Amino acid sequence: MQTDKTIQPTTKVKGSRNKKIREFKAFLMVLPFLVFTFIFAYLPLYGWVYAFYDLRPALGLAGSEFVGLRWFRMLVENPVRVQQITNVLQNTFALSGLSILFSWVPIAFALLLQEVRVNSVKKGVQILTTLPHYISWILVFSMAFALFANDGMFNNLLMNLGLIERPIAFLQSSNRVWSTMTAWGIWKGLGWGAIIYLAAIAGIDQELYEAARADGAGRFRLIWHITIPGIIPTYTVLLLLAVANFLNTGFDQYFVFSNAFNLNRIQVLDLYVFNIGIHGGAFSFATTISMLRSVISVALLFAVNGFSKLVRGETII
Repeated sequence: MQTDKTIQPTTKVKGSRNKKIREFKAFLMVLPFLVFTFIFAYLPLYGWVYAFYDLRPALGLAGSEFVGLRWFRMLVENPVRVQQITNVLQNTFALSGLSILFSWVPIAFALLLQEVRVNSVKKGVQILTTLPHYISWILVFSMAFALFANDGMFNNLLMNLGLIERPIAFLQSSNRVWSTMTAWGIWKGLGWGAIIYLAAIAGIDQELYEAARADGAGRFRLIWHITIPGIIPTYTVLLLLAVANFLNTGFDQYFVFSNAFNLNRIQVLDLYVFNIGIHGGAFSFATTISMLRSVISVALLFAVNGFSKLVRGETII
């Protein structure tokens, strides 16, 4: 008995030491990513100080005038800026709202793809629909220009068939820009979004399907009563994250598709910051808007996280 009492504490000490070693190894694996995140996500936040200066790039921050909250007051006091920002926010809300409204499309595609029984066809379709995710928006615009420009393939085909007399301004039209941008975004992210939901479907307990088939359930009832409820948690998390990033609509897509004809309808917040900062030279004012956008996005993230905890009983961060 004395020997057993001596061995037991020794075993606990060794187990605790091994646990600490495993935790330290895990920390070392994560450390490069923490450093990467700090360098590229947190260190640039130092640039927020430009929002309180009248920055002159040639003089640097030390030679620029400290103006305090001048640029923040301009957001609400300058009628021209107020009108511009109102229009930009309208575009941002519309395009983000349409993106969230059609966020169910990858789910529907994943459900249809899951029902394909021929593996070669299933993999081929999945590869073809996932490839656009890895294509840059510049190449996407090049393809769109070749197809839908005034002298593009689609207009030439319609004119040769005698269906139209003049080319249709697909890329220059400001009336259809919201719908076309949403369509391009769905096309580009369809396959990638389906991969996420296919992974969620693969995690569903197969015994649920076997039990339902034993009760006489067909394909539709299996999808409606097992598959869809099984992927709803994944969809909810992605939806909440999309709401938290409501103001971060992106830049590349709208930058390459923008032109003088549709700028008033396609200029979202990120593109507006770029235009007034780089093209207009108002670096400090652009920093102010970008700073407020980041603060609002963080506030939305915590609000959505609290809503998730209230409704689902668990948080997303």
